[in-house]
Amino acid sequence: MTQMSRSAQPSHDGEFEFWRNHAQISLQPVAAPSILGLFGYAGATFVVATNLAGWYGDVGTQTFLFPFAALLGGLAQFLAGMWAYRARDGLATAMHGIWGAFWLAYGLLYLLIAIGVLVQPTPFVALGFWFAALAAITWSGAFAALAENIGLTLVLATLAAGSTCLAVGQIADISAWRTAGAYIFIASSVIAWYTATAMMLEGTFRRVILPIGKMRGPNVPGREPRQVIQFTAGEPGIKVGQ
Repeated sequence: MTQMSRSAQPSHDGEFEFWRNHAQISLQPVAAPSILGLFGYAGATFVVATNLAGWYGDVGTQTFLFPFAALLGGLAQFLAGMWAYRARDGLATAMHGIWGAFWLAYGLLYLLIAIGVLVQPTPFVALGFWFAALAAITWSGAFAALAENIGLTLVLATLAAGSTCLAVGQIADISAWRTAGAYIFIASSVIAWYTATAMMLEGTFRRVILPIGKMRGPNVPGREPRQVIQFTAGEPGIKVGQ
């Protein structure tokens, strides 16, 4: 009796085959979110890091930089991270999301300093621990990016190295470490600009213009990518039904 009742029920494999054969898939095209995220990061980091490196302004100048950092580096990059989630890009989701949140927090911090709610301490040990946490997360991202391309790996590796230097400089109050971190951030912003430009050009020209050292796919200028940046398959956005 037990055997008969079991045989009368549809198997799990049969049920899977039924739904797979009767499913309808609705696809929605998504551009590469990292183009926006990397441009936002590059712009905010370059402007803030050049100030930290002493290229212009003084300590008070940072109060005029927080709107730019919060919106370009914060809001734009955070949105890119959320769109990367929809594009099923875990690395971009983590990196843009974390650094977008940092730039928003950085902007809020210096807004509170500018209006007199907070007084910036010297040394700024708490900010050093911010960078320590960011450095640990970004080193993980740099390792993961080795599976993607050299350009993104260099962006994250220099970003992690700069965060490490700034963490040491802020916590130990060593200006040389802070200056080194600022210059590494400048280098990271330039690499991010190049990488984002290469991705954008590949998406518009439908072929490689600037190589970024992809681990998979063509890297020679003029070659067509295996998959264009704006996915022709319409990833992601799946709707299943009868």
